[in-house]
Amino acid sequence: MIEWTMAELVRNPKELKKVREELHQVPGKEQQIEESHISKLPFLRAVVKETFRLHPPAPLLLPHKSPQEDIELCGFMVPKNAQVLVNVWGMGRDSSIWTNPNEFMPQRFLESNIDFRGNDFELIPFGAGRRICPGLPLAFRSVHIVLASLLYGYDWKLPNELEAKDIDMSEKFGITLHKAQPLQIIPIKS
Repeated sequence: MIEWTMAELVRNPKELKKVREELHQVPGKEQQIEESHISKLPFLRAVVKETFRLHPPAPLLLPHKSPQEDIELCGFMVPKNAQVLVNVWGMGRDSSIWTNPNEFMPQRFLESNIDFRGNDFELIPFGAGRRICPGLPLAFRSVHIVLASLLYGYDWKLPNELEAKDIDMSEKFGITLHKAQPLQIIPIKS
């Protein structure tokens, strides 16, 4: 998730600049980002939500078994005892849910209460209900604090005169979704 977020931000320098400016307004004298600062960083939280929307950790949620009877779901007949998979990756790119679904636009979450903790079905990268990922609280905290620390302490550039458009954003699908080509960026102490 960190790699995807950094790739999206380096590809979108205006967003990178905006999140870094927000980060530099918060810590004050401490000169260090702490977990208590995260609630005061709405753009960072929007960046994380947008990354989870575009690049969910697991593209398909764990399989579910349909009830003991045939049911109709969104106009489709699901036979009894059928195995059902939820395509979270597809939901994040559905144009009936999201405007410009393939674009990295953290702003879409600034005026929205949509969260990825399982209550808003537009964004469920960790699942929902009884089967929500038990690692969600750890992931939520660690992704925000690691990103905040990386972005607060350093500016970032591409190596060897590469341009943002040259970043390979192809995905390697499996149980988890990760970049097919690792991101290579250079930290610059700020």
